[in-house]
Amino acid sequence: MKLKDTQAITSFRYGWLLKRIFPYIKPFLGRVILGFIVAIPVGLLDGVVSFALKPYMDYVIGQQNLIIFGKEIPYIFLAYAMPFAIIFFAAFQGVLRYLNSYLTDWTSLKITNAVKNDLFARLVFMDTSFFDENSSGLIINRYLTDPDSASKGIVEQIKTFIISLFGAMSLITVMLYSSWKLAIVGVLVLAVAFMPVLLIRKKIKSVSNKNTVITGDIMTTMNETYAGNKVVTAYNLQERQKSLFTDGINKSFDVSISLTKRVGWMSPLMYLIASFGIAFVLFYGTKLIYDGHMTAGSFASFVTSLLLLYKPVKTLGNTMTNIQTIFVAMGRVFELFDYIPLIKNKENSVSFPAHISNIRFDNVTFAYNENTTALKNINLTVKEGETLAIVGNSGGGKSTLVNLIPRFYDVTNGSIKFNGIDIKDFKLEELRNNISFVFQDNFLFTGTIRENIMLAKENASEDELNTVIHASHLDEVINSLPDGINTMLGERGLTLSGGQRQRIAIARAMIRNTPIIILDEATSALDNESEAIVQKALDNLMVNKTVFVIAHRLSTIKNADRIAVINDGKLAELGTHEQLIAIPDGQYKHLYEMQFKGSLQTIK
Repeated sequence: MKLKDTQAITSFRYGWLLKRIFPYIKPFLGRVILGFIVAIPVGLLDGVVSFALKPYMDYVIGQQNLIIFGKEIPYIFLAYAMPFAIIFFAAFQGVLRYLNSYLTDWTSLKITNAVKNDLFARLVFMDTSFFDENSSGLIINRYLTDPDSASKGIVEQIKTFIISLFGAMSLITVMLYSSWKLAIVGVLVLAVAFMPVLLIRKKIKSVSNKNTVITGDIMTTMNETYAGNKVVTAYNLQERQKSLFTDGINKSFDVSISLTKRVGWMSPLMYLIASFGIAFVLFYGTKLIYDGHMTAGSFASFVTSLLLLYKPVKTLGNTMTNIQTIFVAMGRVFELFDYIPLIKNKENSVSFPAHISNIRFDNVTFAYNENTTALKNINLTVKEGETLAIVGNSGGGKSTLVNLIPRFYDVTNGSIKFNGIDIKDFKLEELRNNISFVFQDNFLFTGTIRENIMLAKENASEDELNTVIHASHLDEVINSLPDGINTMLGERGLTLSGGQRQRIAIARAMIRNTPIIILDEATSALDNESEAIVQKALDNLMVNKTVFVIAHRLSTIKNADRIAVINDGKLAELGTHEQLIAIPDGQYKHLYEMQFKGSLQTIK
């Protein structure tokens, strides 16, 4: 799944999207509804001031007493009471606005967090190819920003819509009360002014999708600048990174401004249409007053309502635009939810066997894509307790071969079998629980040394922990640190040397105590002294295990039970060191002689 190819094709299926998001709203539905209920009087109270103008103009300014239900209210009382009443209603509306904002933010954040949690729960189970195909920035943007836009925004915009709708309704009611003839004209004009909002849905979708990809590229540039800061400094790449970032910012600007050019005319057009309505109301209203069909107070109340009505109508237009943006983001979110990882359990998965007597590669072929075949018809059997070293030219398929064992990828053709059972038949979690990896560049998480080791077995005892620390030659490292095993590691453990990080990784693999070990160039980046220490730790790790060793330093693997030479995706040679070195013009012999004759060429 390439996130850059996102189309958000469900963006206009509003009912379907709301049905999908409803399970996240349902646990907080009571507060959501309460927030919407509170929004109603917040909107209705917008008409208080304009409604008050009619009696104020007709009775207070006209110095006439008001008669309600047969009781006479002195105009002087109205003159003093009405300003205080307006202040009271404004304060009351303010309290309701605060309560409404609190409820909206609380429910919005809860819903958003629930969506993010579920999305991340899916992200951690994505197959390796997903991370190969998508940049870190785009993944972060899609999994964090889109849920904010989709779930947090929907409650906020619906609240705004309700407030604006009932605000418009209250003002229209005042207008009808003042003059139903003028009200019909005013409402028709504002309805026409609202029409342009319906014309920009597809442009919003296009711009939103493009901006998501561009923002992802920007975040990738920032991530790479952070992670590769030493390379940036060493090779004076500051201007390059700055240029990439600036280019992304400019692209985002261009895409956003293209929407502004198409949408920006809406507001002035709505205002122009509204101004025609106001002009007609002024002309026709004056005639009604002269003809005695309308009082000056009614006219002042009507005009005030009409002017105030423009704001909620404009807000309704903007809200509809924002809601469309939210639906586009929601469409992208549910695309992520609906993506099914390529690597998954079969319906009738079987349990992992108690012990592995053999691992067989049967005509294994693998291609990363239709244009790149990494492995071709590999046939190979590894017995229980055997150490198989894998060597060959760079890019020949060594790492690809071992990455197929824990199903980081699935074979394109052929099969890999444990005890004659295809690994696709095993439960994924059990398969991977029985394999330990030590990579060339092992990832350490932010946390203590203890936490990084215990990740492999959270319920390990102190005795087990101390045993693997000693066996991995990590004790001298721990003893040299002020906080010992509880020393906090920086991000990726970069405060430690390469050899120290490797020993922590070995301890992590060792405490898991799995029957299968995969060592992917575990010592290639180390100096001779560090390599010697790490090699001793690896020797302890490999005892009584079935081991796959990838190494470019042939001196580290000549004691392996057998050596497989993988070149150009094919199994070129297979045998012990003595057998392979005896093959005239053999590929292993050629590699070995190049290294031990002082060649400067690096074999990977």
